[in-house]
Order: sequence, then C-alpha cells, then structure tokens
Amino acid sequence: KMSVPDYMQCAEDHQTLLVVVQPIGIVPEESFFRIYKRISAVSQVNVRDSQRVLYIRYRHHYPPENNEWGDFQTHRKVVGLITITDCSSAKEWPQTFEKFHVQKEMYGSTLYDSRLFVFGLQGEIAEQPRTDVAFYPSYDECETVEKRIEDFIESLFIVLESKRLDRATDKSGDKIPLLCVPFEKKDFVGLDTDSRHYKKRCQGRMRKHVGDLCLQAGMLQDSLVHYHMAVELLRSVNDFLWLGAALEGLCSASVIYHYPGGTGGKVGSRRAQGGSLSAEAGNRHRPGAQEVLIDPGALTSNGINADTSAEIGRAKNCLSPEDIIDKYKEAISYYGKYKHAGVIELEACVKAVRVLAIQKRSMEASEFLQNAVYINLRQLSEEEKIQRYSILSELYERIGFHRKSAFFKRIAAMQCAAPSIPEPGWRACYKLLLETLPGYSLSLDPQDFSKGTHRGWAAVQMRLLHELVYASRRMGNPALCVRHLSFLLQTMLDFLSDQEKKDVTQSLESYTAKCPGTMEVITLPDGLKLPPVPFTKLPIVRSVKLLNLPTSLRPHKMKSLLGQNVSTKSPFIYSPIIAHSRGEERNKKIDFQWVQGDVCEVQLMVYNPMPFELRVENMGLLTTGVEFESLPAALSLPAESGLYPVTLVGVPQTTGQITVNGYHTSVFGVFSDCLLDNLPGVKTNGCTVEVIPALPRLQISTSLPRSAHTLQPSSGDEISTNVSVQLYNGETQQLIIKLENIGTEPLEKLEVTAKTVNTKEKLYGDFLSWNLEDTLSQFPLKPGKIATFIVNIKVKLDFSGQENLLQDLSDDGISVSGLPLSSPFRQVVKPRVETKPLNPQESSKVGDFSHVKVRE
Repeated sequence: KMSVPDYMQCAEDHQTLLVVVQPIGIVPEESFFRIYKRISAVSQVNVRDSQRVLYIRYRHHYPPENNEWGDFQTHRKVVGLITITDCSSAKEWPQTFEKFHVQKEMYGSTLYDSRLFVFGLQGEIAEQPRTDVAFYPSYDECETVEKRIEDFIESLFIVLESKRLDRATDKSGDKIPLLCVPFEKKDFVGLDTDSRHYKKRCQGRMRKHVGDLCLQAGMLQDSLVHYHMAVELLRSVNDFLWLGAALEGLCSASVIYHYPGGTGGKVGSRRAQGGSLSAEAGNRHRPGAQEVLIDPGALTSNGINADTSAEIGRAKNCLSPEDIIDKYKEAISYYGKYKHAGVIELEACVKAVRVLAIQKRSMEASEFLQNAVYINLRQLSEEEKIQRYSILSELYERIGFHRKSAFFKRIAAMQCAAPSIPEPGWRACYKLLLETLPGYSLSLDPQDFSKGTHRGWAAVQMRLLHELVYASRRMGNPALCVRHLSFLLQTMLDFLSDQEKKDVTQSLESYTAKCPGTMEVITLPDGLKLPPVPFTKLPIVRSVKLLNLPTSLRPHKMKSLLGQNVSTKSPFIYSPIIAHSRGEERNKKIDFQWVQGDVCEVQLMVYNPMPFELRVENMGLLTTGVEFESLPAALSLPAESGLYPVTLVGVPQTTGQITVNGYHTSVFGVFSDCLLDNLPGVKTNGCTVEVIPALPRLQISTSLPRSAHTLQPSSGDEISTNVSVQLYNGETQQLIIKLENIGTEPLEKLEVTAKTVNTKEKLYGDFLSWNLEDTLSQFPLKPGKIATFIVNIKVKLDFSGQENLLQDLSDDGISVSGLPLSSPFRQVVKPRVETKPLNPQESSKVGDFSHVKVRE
C-alpha cells in the first residue's frame, strides 16, 4: 500500500523522470542543500535534432514503498540516484563506497543509473577515472557538478529510450508479462494465463505502461495513442484500477498539450511543448534552467529521431479541456473502488483541482477537494496532517475559496500544537494562524475597523484572536498577548457580551501587570509589523472643546484709554490662497488666545460603554506646535455613564500656534495615544489656538468697603468691582488703591481715567482728583511689589432751584454710590460705554460715580 501522498503532484509530473538525491553518512545540512540546489537546477533537457523535451523531478526524500508502484505509473519510479558524502581519508573510502551500494539496493529494482559525489577526498583514489563516482576537494571547489549531472541524465535517457523501444515493439509469440501493483500480486496466483481475458488485461496494462514511457521520453503524441488503446483494452475486461490509470495518463498528456505553462502554480516554469511546436521553439528552454543536448545517435537509428505519430490523430486523441475533467472524474471513481489506492485517488483529485483552477471552474474544483478531504488514508502522523491541511488550504485559496482556505489553514495551525506532540510547535501554529486572517476578513490594523461597517463573522474573528493570544502566551511573548487582546477589545467591543467584556479586561490586566501595553510597533521575526492599538472606545469621546481662559486671565489688545494708540496694526494683505483654504482649517480657527505659562483647559464629553466602572489613569492632552506641559488626570467613569464632562489641563511653555491633536490614556495597563483624526463622529469647535507671550497680572484692592449692589454690569471684557462711600456736601475723603503685581512680568505703564455719568446737578470743581507722580515713581512695578495710588473724593454740589429734591432727602447727606474699579489685569481694556443707572430712584439722588481704570 502506498502510504505517503505527494500533495504537490500536478498533471505534468507524469512526464518527469524521478531522481532521488540523498546524503551518505554525516553531511552538513547547509552543504548538502547547496549542492542539491545546483543539481536540481538541471531540470529541463532538450534532445538534439528533435522537438522532444525531457523533464527531471528531484526529491531528497522518497519512501521506498511508493517506489513499488513504479510499474503502475512510471513517474513514481525512482530511475536515478545521486548520493553526496564527505570522505576525508583513503581509509574511509571502502566503507563509503559500500554505503553507496547499500543505498542503491534500496531502489535497485527501478534504477536506470546512479552517481556518487565525494567531497574532501584527494590523492590516488580520487585520480582514478570512474563513471559512477565524482571526486571534489571541497564543497566550494566543484565547478563540474552541473556537467556531471548532464552526463548522468544522458545515461538515463538512453536507458529510458531502450526500455520504451523494447516494450513498444510487438513481438509476436512472446508472452506479455502482467504488470501489477503490490497488493494485486497475491490475487493473480493460479489464474489461467492462457485465457483471452488474461491476455487482454496484460496487453492493456502494457499499452498503458508504454504510454507512460512515451510521455517521459518527450513523445506526447505517441503517448496519447497508447493511452487510448489501453483504455479500450482495459475497459473491455473491467480492469478498473488500471483503467483509471490509463484515463489519468490520457488526462495528463492532454493537460500537458493544452497548458504548456504547467498547472503547478509556477507560471512560466515549464516550456511550451507538443506536436505543433516548430523546430525553433523546440530549441528554447526555460530561462535559468540548465539545458542538456542529448544526441540520440548514441542509440540506434530505429526511428527514434522524431515522433512516430507526428500530427496524425492529434485532434482525435487529445482530450478537450471539458473532457479532461470528465475523464478525471471517471478515473477517480475507479480508484475509489480500491482501499489500497487511496493515495492515488487523493493525488488525482489534487491534479484535477489544479487544472480546474486554470480553467476558473471553482465550484467543480471544490467538489474534487471535498472528495479529497474524505479520502481515508492510514493513520497519518501529525506532521503529515499539517502538510495535508496546508495544501488543502492553498488549493482552496487558488480557486478563490478564501474562507474555506482559512478554515483548513487554521486546522493545520491547531495540529501544530496537538496534545500528542511531545514538543508542540507554537511558533509554527502562530505563523499559520496569522496566515488565516485575510480569509476571515480580519486585519491586525485597527484603522481598518474605524472606516465603516464591520466585515466578516465577528464570532469566528473573536475565536481566532483568542487563539492568537493563547499561542502568543505559549510562545512566551507577553507583549504579543497584550497587543492581540487590546485589538480584540478595541475592534470587537460591540460584539462582546457583558461577561465577555469582564473576562477580556481581566485577562488584559493580568498580562499588562507583567508587560504594559505600549504604542510601539511590534515587528515579528518574519517581518510582519503589528501596529499599535489605541483605546479610542475606552472611553468613547463625543466632543472636544477648547475653553477660553477665565475672565480674569484673558488677554486683551492694548488700546489706550487716553486716546493714544499704543499698539500698531499690521497691514492687511488679501490672498485668495488664504481665503480659499480648506474648510477644515477654517473650522479650526478659534477667536481667543491662550497665554504662555497659564493653565489652559480642554473639555471632553466622554462615555463609558463598559458594564462596570471604568478607571482611566494618566489621561492628558496630545499637542503639536508649542512646547506644552500636559497635567494628567485620573478618571473614574460609572458603568454606561452617558455623556460625562472631563476637563484636561496643561500649560503652554512657549508661544506660537498650538494644535490639540488628541489625548493619551492608560486603561487596563495599556497606554494609548488617541488622535482626533481617527475618532469618528467627534464634534469640535476648533483645535488650533494662538499662544501669546506671558503677560503681567495686577491685583487691585481699595480702602473702601464693597458695594452691596452692582450699579453697572460688566461688559465681559473687563474686571470690575463696586465700592460705596457716603459723603456730605463739601466733605472730602481719600480712596487708597493698592496695586500688587502678582504675576511674573513687570508692570511698566499705568493709566487712570475718570468719567461721571447721569449727573443732573451742577458740579463744582473736581469730584475726583489724584496725583500720579508718587505712584509712577514706583514703576516699573516688579513681581511681588505693591504700589499705592490715592484718589481724593470731594463733594461740592449746587442745590439751588431744587427744593423738591431737598424735601425728599431724609438728611442733608449726599450718597455717592458705586465707585467701580476696573482692572483688565493684563492690558488696558476698551473704555466702558456709558450706561443708565440700574435703579431709577438713584437718579433722583446724586447719580454721579466715577470709573477708575489702571493700565500697565
């Protein structure tokens, strides 16, 4: 029973000669495969003076039991053996040569010829001319290896051609031997060898065998004729196993004719061939392949220089592409009758699939593959199972069944870590699992999941991600575990149940305790890069708003209250480029400024999607353009909290344009940088603001008590306070104002102005007066220093002609209410507009109040 299937088999392999290359004794693996690569390069052979082409198939391992099926299909027969050995001294030579003979005996019944390549032996033995042994000083000094292989192939061709001629010649009177597969030999003991049925069986099998030899010898048309004759003979005697082989041979020859590029997947790896080739085309060969010209004159002149059937019957004998598949189905159905032919049936299915893949007949190809899956072979080893499932995966991929391909590759991955394996291959398992991702519409880039609707089956994708996490843990790579779990939580959050959310986060916390999650790209040994996974959904941010500074800290353009224009404006320049800039940039424009060194705030509206309290540690702002000190915050959001305001603060250290790009968090031990550009549906009132240089800060206090009533509302552009004093007509009182520099910049200027509003009475003299000389002598006022400013309040009113007013007064005192002190604290504000009194009754009294303003 043939036990080891070759999943790489394709129809064109039927025309190849099988050569096994094996080491003898201890040969360094690297050296062996270096020589093997050079040997296997001599894979295509042109026969001189004809259009015939030989193909060689090399293997460095081939099970002897498969060789016993060589009569059934000759491409399974080992016809050439090349052995490679190290031999450093003459003493070792006899033993080495003996090992060579032992190796030959393993394939002795089928070998046409063999060679021994000896490396390292020099001296008298190495100088003796031999045809079957080649001596080389070292693996680096062996320029003639390819030439030796060419000579070797020439000897194989001579033997092949002689066998073909011997078997093809109709020797009347000679008994045709009955070719058998190994399990048939016992069944034919005692059969009547003289019966017509028996003779037809012998003729049919031999005819099929000659067809194989013709195909290997480059005689495509002859092989088609022989296969057709074999099919007729074997069908008449119901020799189903060999009938299947004859049909498969017919399919192989037809495939070779129709698809000269080959069906093995390597397009252009095979040269065009067939009876229709011109002599010129016959001399072309595959680029990079070694070519051997064999002179058939070394044999006899018995008509071997050209195909005996040239063009005759080509159209009749060659199957059409549709018929090829029908014959494959018929052949496979015959193989299925024999339990010992499982490998033959499996390989035939694979060959048919490769042909159907070229024909783009995916559904029919899947039927063949489905049949291959259920073919019962012997108990396979774990390694063979991995190989089988991997090849099935590749074949499904070739016909466009990507999810089915991923399914079998995932089975192969699980097989790498089967419990029966003493040392599970977790690295191989992980690598195969990664290869299944495209088939399940899964990418390891979180950006692919933020662009729209979810693709693929979420349940299967989550299962696969869990398997990647487990394989990563068994490989001893906690960073990979964290990255895959983070990806699972971020991309599959909408599909996780409440319990699954808890389980995943608990697992993540246990892994991050040993290896925190970072924003670094993880590069795997095979070069695959795993991008970082920012937790943009933990919490979910709905809006971002940059806040203006508190009123007391807002900067104002410096404009003289005394009529002098202090600041100079830049010229206005119109530019259509600026005017028609992208809408995005226009939307980001903010009409207020931040100040260097002052605490600035950004408000986020966040939502906790988890069914439990979410602790967000170390949450802060990500900015560009200005050096910025972010002051991190820690949050604790209730379960499914709804929109929750969070204020993040920081201090700009330099001046210029600052842009808030996003925020950073630490959740479950994973550090994330979340950019606003990657957050879908986030509302913002602009993200770029100007940071101006640090400004002075002034604090004003007075000697008078504050007023209980605000007589004039603040315009919002200034800071004001109301103080009250009650004086009699003619009385004088001093108002002492303390000016304290509480900032870090010196105060250089001071402006004072007074304004009287709503006064009906005649006022004599200055109601308010002051002398700035003493105060200005203390300027520039350095940080931490206090300057004193004295205002004299003198009441002198004319009450003549206002008797009614005097009667209404309870006494002769005049109430002067409301002395608002205004301090912009940074720069002088615009003059306050005159306003009406708030209280109509106060207009009947002395409605005279003054406005004191201080400027740097």
